Amino acid sequence: MTAYDVIVLAGGAAKRLGGADKPGVRVGGRALLDRVLAACDDAARTVVVGDRRPTARPVLWTREVPQGGGPLAALGAGLRLTEADHVLVLSADLPFLGPGTVGALLAAAVQPGREGALCTDPDGRDQPLVAAYRAEPLRRELALIATEHGNLAGLPLRLLTAELDLARVEAGPDAAFDCDTWDDIAAARARIREHGAVLDEWITSVKNELGIDLDVDTGVLLDLARDAAHGVARPAAPLTTFLVGYAAARASAGAGPHEAAAAVAEASRKATALALRWEAEAAEAAIPAESAGQGGDAAGGPAAGAKPETGREGTGTP
Repeated sequence: MTAYDVIVLAGGAAKRLGGADKPGVRVGGRALLDRVLAACDDAARTVVVGDRRPTARPVLWTREVPQGGGPLAALGAGLRLTEADHVLVLSADLPFLGPGTVGALLAAAVQPGREGALCTDPDGRDQPLVAAYRAEPLRRELALIATEHGNLAGLPLRLLTAELDLARVEAGPDAAFDCDTWDDIAAARARIREHGAVLDEWITSVKNELGIDLDVDTGVLLDLARDAAHGVARPAAPLTTFLVGYAAARASAGAGPHEAAAAVAEASRKATALALRWEAEAAEAAIPAESAGQGGDAAGGPAAGAKPETGREGTGTP
């Protein structure tokens, strides 16, 4: 992928959220800002324009002058701290932005003759804060706008995008979905709990919360949990997956993420095989019991090989 820096604009007033700290609002247990940072974690340098706050990974902080001066002023402040030839520019309220969209923007931005690329939403509207720009023409146009208007404060982004030769990337409704209102926040929170997405969202949130950088085949772990629950007992499912994680951690101590993922897969394979052996033994044990439960022979006597009933030893009971 093309080397790039990223600028995240996180200093807006959030008036439609009643002045709430929008970058810190949580969707799926993660702050909106952290969700955006996760989509571009391979950036060479990450600059956040806004008030300092805890983040899931290290960033450089700056503020626009004057504070509250709008997106062009914030972009200018962030650009001064970047070094790469290409700059990804994002708002801090994109809960569903993913690495795929970032890659598509960068690929479009390096096309011959282009000065950048931006996303378009499903209605065809440009999204200049979901975009990748070549740094040199971006600096040039910002300088020209500042010279013409005296400064960048309060100016609309269209003054910038109108002067650049930009490719358009249709990234679908999720990539450009931003959270401007509490209804948007509610919709985002509901969407991540939909059946097709909830597990991936949960696993990603857990990994971020625990500081784990590990790609694991969740299907393998789910199959293991199912086999343990079915072949042993329901409580065996969470306990077994915990033990698999512990074993994998011991086996891959000091190794990288790929080795750790392989250790999880191997521990899961062994535990699954064990659960299936338990299930097979239970099935074999059930066969004689079922046969015995069919009663005696056709004459009504005891089944062949059955011991006659005797009294309990030492009780005198016949």
